[in-house]
Amino acid sequence: MTSEHDPASTTPEQAIAEVTGAYQKLKGEIHKVIVGQDAVVDQMLMSIFCRGHAVVVGVPGLAKTLLISTIARTLDLGFSRIQFTPDLMPSDITGTEVIEENKSTGQRELRFVKGPVFSNVILADEINRTPPKTQAALLEAMQERHVTAGGARHMLPEPFFVLATQNPIEQEGTYPLPEAQLDRFMFQILIEYPQADEELEIVRRSTGGGTAEVHAVLHTEDIRRVQSLVRQTPVADHVIRYALRLVRATRVNEPMDGGADRPKMVQDYVSWGAGPRGSENLILSAKAKAILSGSHHVTPEHIRQVAKPVLRHRLLTNFNAEADQVTVDRIIEDLLEAVPEEGSGAGERRQMDEVMR
Repeated sequence: MTSEHDPASTTPEQAIAEVTGAYQKLKGEIHKVIVGQDAVVDQMLMSIFCRGHAVVVGVPGLAKTLLISTIARTLDLGFSRIQFTPDLMPSDITGTEVIEENKSTGQRELRFVKGPVFSNVILADEINRTPPKTQAALLEAMQERHVTAGGARHMLPEPFFVLATQNPIEQEGTYPLPEAQLDRFMFQILIEYPQADEELEIVRRSTGGGTAEVHAVLHTEDIRRVQSLVRQTPVADHVIRYALRLVRATRVNEPMDGGADRPKMVQDYVSWGAGPRGSENLILSAKAKAILSGSHHVTPEHIRQVAKPVLRHRLLTNFNAEADQVTVDRIIEDLLEAVPEEGSGAGERRQMDEVMR
């Protein structure tokens, strides 16, 4: 797929063809191993195309680890799996300094030995099984793309993705991720039980004698180009304002823009809303959704389609939500119904009319 063309000079039709071509190649290889779970696979690939991180949440046995390791095999990139346990230390992730003797001088020197985080694709398996001190070791790597040890900065390879798994039901011996770390993930992806026919195919494959061979179909330069093409997908100001209205409506401690009424479910059940990183990821992931849908630009519908995985881990619910058994996804659905696509300004309405024509 590698192309010498400058992404800035690529036509919208060429960009759509390149990105969807890469997507179809990856999805074809992934489904040699993974049965169904199309929405989960789509969101995982979108996070990679957006240069973002993702956490997959689901009960045991739903192939969360297998999915991520299979995706890593379809990419010609370095891969590390870190099994998070209660006794895992930060240096087990980032690396540590060791004392070595210089054979030529006889003097002892400190040398930094890189940890498993120095790879392109990181599978952080059962990330909530390790204490916050170790979870925090990923914070700098995920946001800054480097690790600091012994006062020295060590850059991580590019591209770099953290794809984590989490078990939502087994709470004994687990440590919930801090909101600051959850916010670093572009998506929180929920993986559900397979359909009956899908589970039949899973059992057939897993109890049979053959094993599928997965090939690497995208290389480093291919991934970088796809990421660049996604970022250049046009998005009009009125669409950005719509995304901002959604995010800002979740902030219960701030007044609503223009004196509008806050959605009732947000007002009743949310104690803390999404920050600016939520707005950024909403627009960026909508760009990926748009180009994969064959659209030349982002529309409010693309914003709505990515709202749940982008926002569900950024809304902190209160006791009333737990008592009334109201889920975050239900709150987001109410938010999407309550917040209008058009703003109150005449200029924004005029701009939307021009785009729709």
